Amino acid sequence: MLRDGPVPRAVHGAIEYVAAIAFIVVPLLLDYNSEAAVATSIIVGIVILIAAASTEGPTSLVNQIPIAAHVVLDYLLAIFLIAAPFLFGFAQESAPLIFFIALGVAHLLLTIATRFLPEGEAGGQGGRRGRRARSGPTEEEPVAASGEPPASG
Repeated sequence: MLRDGPVPRAVHGAIEYVAAIAFIVVPLLLDYNSEAAVATSIIVGIVILIAAASTEGPTSLVNQIPIAAHVVLDYLLAIFLIAAPFLFGFAQESAPLIFFIALGVAHLLLTIATRFLPEGEAGGQGGRRGRRARSGPTEEEPVAASGEPPASG
């Protein structure tokens, strides 16, 4: 489930803080007509802020939410952001419609592209970070055709 993408977790976390502030401030700056759009945006901003500040990682303040749970929350949040204008009836207002869908897609892409795995745990990509995959005997450990180590001497 955790990917080993090109975006570092610290960058992901910083972007989440910026997005949280945007969700809180943008509806006030753009003066959304829909109260549902304003309320949804502010609530989403607070949720993102709490999640970013509480998840284990370099940008966290309290390290309480495991990174795997945060990733699931990110995917659910991205889907919610894309669906929210239709679920809460503000799809007819172009500013919040575009804002929610654009940030939902951006959040989904950011989550897919983030390197959530710690540096030494890149699953299945042994040679990628200079590590040598060990799938069998090496030159130092030859194995005889019988499957037993050769006798020394």
